[in-house]
Amino acid sequence: MVEPVLTVNDLQIEFRGKAGRQQAVCGVSFELKPSRVLGIVGESGSGKSATCLSILGLLGKEAQVSGRIQLSGQDLMQLQPEEMRRIRGKEISIIMQNPISFFDSISTIGKHFMKTLRSHQSITQADAQQIAIEQLSAVGLRDAKALLKQFPFQLSGGMLQRVMIAIALSLKPKILIADEPTTALDVLTQVQLLKLIARLQKQHDMAILLVTHDLGVIAQLADDVAVMYAGQFVEQATVATLFDHPQHPYTRSLLESRPNVRISR
Repeated sequence: MVEPVLTVNDLQIEFRGKAGRQQAVCGVSFELKPSRVLGIVGESGSGKSATCLSILGLLGKEAQVSGRIQLSGQDLMQLQPEEMRRIRGKEISIIMQNPISFFDSISTIGKHFMKTLRSHQSITQADAQQIAIEQLSAVGLRDAKALLKQFPFQLSGGMLQRVMIAIALSLKPKILIADEPTTALDVLTQVQLLKLIARLQKQHDMAILLVTHDLGVIAQLADDVAVMYAGQFVEQATVATLFDHPQHPYTRSLLESRPNVRISR
């Protein structure tokens, strides 16, 4: 039996603010197996992104998180901030849904790469630059060496998303969290990025936690799927089972809203 690389048990997330307490996630549990893609699908505000950010400890002081999050048996909830920082990027990487918010506008693409690589590895700047060039080329970006000297605002949304993917994969993480990776991109760029993620997932033998509101993305990339509604998982199944035999009324409503969705690999 294959052991999960990531296990989440009874995850509870509550935000506290001036308006009082707000329960964002209530009792979520799931397993992510090696080399598998688990899709979390649901409407905006259902708790998908909060779930992902809690895994990396990125929700901030306003959030109160409880439950258990284990990476290959290691309880991430018990780690100190410095220990958690060493896991981010190296063991678990994330692709944010808005790439421009990920980058410091006054730092070049090269500096972003150098910071990520050299914070986790004892390598020279020349070696880090070579790795950056190789990773940028691997995601289909031309003239990677020149690209390192450019600033984020000089690149299109699709190019920035590819740069983010390159940085996320540069340390060969066990898990990639893809949070709405095709948001705000045109249809052609979306298709290209989905094919790229699928190719890189097989090439690097990664587990992926894929977050989206788009059932078409789930059909194309995911092996398993969890349907999220109002902070809870209302249904979990393989993709084929979910599309052919949905059990929950909310799942059926999602599928009925996209009648032409087909599973295509």
